[in-house]
Amino acid sequence: MYYQKVPVLKTRCVLCPHRCLISKGKTGLCGVRTNVDGVLYSKIYGEVASYADDPVEKKPLYHFMPGKTLFSIGSWGCNFKCTFCQNWSISQRRDVDTEHFEKEDIVNIAVSHNSAGIAYTYNEPSIWYEFVNDTAIYAREKGLKNVLVTNGYISEEPLKELLPKIDAMNIDLKAGSEMFYREVCGGQIEPVMRSIKMAHEAGVHVELTTLVIPTLNDRDDIDQIIEWVSSVSPEIPMHFSRYYPQYKMDIDPTSIETLQEVYQKAKQKLKHVYLGNVPRDAGGSDTFCGNCGEKLIERDVADIKILKLTPEGGCAKCGTRLKGVF
Repeated sequence: MYYQKVPVLKTRCVLCPHRCLISKGKTGLCGVRTNVDGVLYSKIYGEVASYADDPVEKKPLYHFMPGKTLFSIGSWGCNFKCTFCQNWSISQRRDVDTEHFEKEDIVNIAVSHNSAGIAYTYNEPSIWYEFVNDTAIYAREKGLKNVLVTNGYISEEPLKELLPKIDAMNIDLKAGSEMFYREVCGGQIEPVMRSIKMAHEAGVHVELTTLVIPTLNDRDDIDQIIEWVSSVSPEIPMHFSRYYPQYKMDIDPTSIETLQEVYQKAKQKLKHVYLGNVPRDAGGSDTFCGNCGEKLIERDVADIKILKLTPEGGCAKCGTRLKGVF
């Protein structure tokens, strides 16, 4: 899906903003979409590299069916080249072992595990577009939710087609600057911002994550992110995660103090801010009412306690509705 034929025997992939021009026998930047005699094929349809039952909070999603699990699946490849990638062993390599599944297999496993739905995650799910699309349609028919954990780097038309089948997304907003996206990720920021707005306006539950990396995106970028997200909606849950050295990046881990500063700064403009990859006593894991400040959900790793949240997702103290799916 989403390519154009170009003379002679070339293809233009239009799935993502890279718009790769692919010669016969070659693949696009993502590594998984290949030109076979002038026709573009997916190399990873149904090819699963990783799967697990995950708590929904691990995505991370804190305002979407708290305490439930999702059957999580991923393939290999990515349309970004982030030098700090935490999942580089499947996103950046081309020799990944996979197991083939049909969409019915995935849905049947999710149902048998009593999962709330399916999460398309681990590597970049948008480059797995055809399989995600087909599986999401079938999952909906069986009463399951569909969740994308994505970098948001996808063209407008394919995203528009996919959104009606998706219930929740956690989208990486990796920085607030174009320079970071170009130099560190090999992409652009504008398409990601467009994806976030489109998903939010389509009524999909959206949460955002930024990996805070010392010296790269922990100062001005944070201010830009907070300002921009608040302009879209201050209700969008925002996760700031602690960076650890990985793949090609050897910068020291983010300090807890830096993350706590980011948390306090973000709380001034955003109603729901969280910290990830930090100990419980660092704070930033619990959910509070955006109106009266009452603690509604308490989290300690996989231990989720619903304290003052009504079944409809309202604050039991003041009645304010919490944005999310409960």
